[in-house]
Amino acid sequence: MYDILINTIDFESWPRAAQYGTQLAGLMQASVTGAYVYPSPLFATPSFSTPELIDVLIEAARTLEASALGAERSFIAWANGMGVEHAAWVVGQGNLSDALVQIACWHDLLVAERNPDRTWATPSDLASLILTVGLPCIVVPPRPVQAVSLSRIAIAWNGAPEVIRAVHAALPLLKQASEVLLLRGAPNETFQEVSWKPPFDIDAYLNRHGIHARSQDLAGAERGVGEALLEQVGRFHADLLVMGAYGRSRFSEWALGGTTRHVLWNAQLPVLFRH
Repeated sequence: MYDILINTIDFESWPRAAQYGTQLAGLMQASVTGAYVYPSPLFATPSFSTPELIDVLIEAARTLEASALGAERSFIAWANGMGVEHAAWVVGQGNLSDALVQIACWHDLLVAERNPDRTWATPSDLASLILTVGLPCIVVPPRPVQAVSLSRIAIAWNGAPEVIRAVHAALPLLKQASEVLLLRGAPNETFQEVSWKPPFDIDAYLNRHGIHARSQDLAGAERGVGEALLEQVGRFHADLLVMGAYGRSRFSEWALGGTTRHVLWNAQLPVLFRH
């Protein structure tokens, strides 16, 4: 059974990540945890603060915490109404990425949303989360969440370790699909000093798990792999895209590579990333 963690950026109305993640949990018969994290008042304190201002900030944080904790019953009842039997609500104080990395340790999947006006305001913000959280992460785009479906799933495939991990993590979701499309790009020769006989066969791997995918070459990459990938995903009418999240180098993995960055910030469908 999946344990799905949702980064809930609001508790007065349930945002897109909560809507998608909770529907997904109902579809997968999974458990769900809504996690609301707010910053410590110490980080919001100006350098030259008066004791009075510090007291105001601390009191505001206490009020926010009490309101957030008060949303537990509402969230659980809402999730139960969406068909989720096991739901939980947690409230944390601290740095958001650090908090999610910590709570991720007892979950299988993180759902977050791309929101230019709120928490994850830039691609780098989301990149740091995806590259450090240690979980597959579904990023929900900034558009209304309709009924969640997993009927048609596309995989951005090039043989790299990151995408192999992404496919492995997505197996429970892929088994729900009636159609799976492998979009094959240029092979990634990560381990050139190692050879296997026979080499890893993604089709055989998927077939072994009861998943029968059709393949299609990723055409039009001269315009940019990310752009071509999203174009073909759109033609397929995919409900979900599965792909690896690639750092630019081993020395700067806080920054995503060009293709991952383009998909992350331009996709109009949910994308499962795995680093």
